[in-house]
Amino acid sequence: MNECRVCRHGEVSELQSFSNPMQIITAISEMQSFADALRKQGRTIGFVPTMGFLHEGHLSLMRQARRECDVVVVSIFVNPAQFGPSEDFDRYPRDSEGDRKKCETAEVDALFLPAADEMYPDGPSVFVTVEGISDVLEGAVRPGHFRGVATVVAKLFNIVKPHKAFFGQKDYQQCAVIKRMVKGLNMDMGVVAVPTVREQDGLAMSSRNSYLSIEERRAAAIVHRALRAAEHLVKAGVKEPEELKNKMQAVLQEEKGISIDYLEIADHETLAPLETVKGKTVILAAVRLGRTRLIDNLLVL
Repeated sequence: MNECRVCRHGEVSELQSFSNPMQIITAISEMQSFADALRKQGRTIGFVPTMGFLHEGHLSLMRQARRECDVVVVSIFVNPAQFGPSEDFDRYPRDSEGDRKKCETAEVDALFLPAADEMYPDGPSVFVTVEGISDVLEGAVRPGHFRGVATVVAKLFNIVKPHKAFFGQKDYQQCAVIKRMVKGLNMDMGVVAVPTVREQDGLAMSSRNSYLSIEERRAAAIVHRALRAAEHLVKAGVKEPEELKNKMQAVLQEEKGISIDYLEIADHETLAPLETVKGKTVILAAVRLGRTRLIDNLLVL
C-alpha cells in the first residue's frame, strides 16, 4: 500500500502509511474529509462498525476488510439508540486502550471514535426503520432495537462512505436488516457477512460473554450444542421445524439456569418462520443465562 496521510484540507499525501501510525478521528467532518480524499484517489474503503470491547470476532472482520479493500476504517461507538430503558447500556463493557492496540495490531488505517453528542447533537430524533424483518425474533424481544441499529449504521455509512462494510454472522438478523436497508435506500456499497468466530467449545465470541461467571461460561457452550443437534437432524432429513425446536429445547435443558427467549427455524433471507425445512435455512437461538443474554445461529445449506 502506498504511504499516505491526511493533510489540513482533507487531502491524502504520499508521506505516511495509514497503518503506522493509525489515524485517530473523532469529528464527523474530519472523517468525511478523510473518506472523500480516499475516494478521490480511487481507493476502496472497507468499514467495520463496532461497539468496542474488541475480540477475535471483530479482528476477523478487520482482516477480511484488509484483504478486500485498500483502506480499513473501524468505528467504536456504544450507540444509546439501540438499547432499551432496562438494558445494559451503562454497564456495556468498554476498553478504549485495549481496543486501540488491537486495531493497530490488525493494521487498521483509521479509527473513528465519535462521542454521543457528536453523533446525536440534538439527541436521537431522526430514525431509519426497516419494516417487517426488524419486528421478529430480536425485534420482538427488544422493541426498537433495530430502529436504533439501522439509524446509527446509516449515519456511519454517510460519514465513513465505505465501498464495503463488514459484519459478523453471529448477529444474523442484524446483517439481514442492514442488507435490506442498503438495498431499500439504494446505498452504493456492499455488505459482507463474515462467519462467526467461536471459542474452542463452540461458544460464539461476544463482548457480552465477559458478563458470564466461571460456571455460566462453562454452561454457555450448550447453546452451540443445541444448534448443532438441530443441524444434525436437518442433514438427516428431518423437515419439521417443531421437531428441530423440541430437540434444541431438550439439549438446552441439560444445563440449569437456561431460560429461552426464542428458538426458530427460518428462511435465510426473510427470517420468516418455516412450515417445512427446504433449501438454505437458518437456525436461531436466544437464551438467558444468569444476567447474560446469548444469541447464536447456524446456517444450513
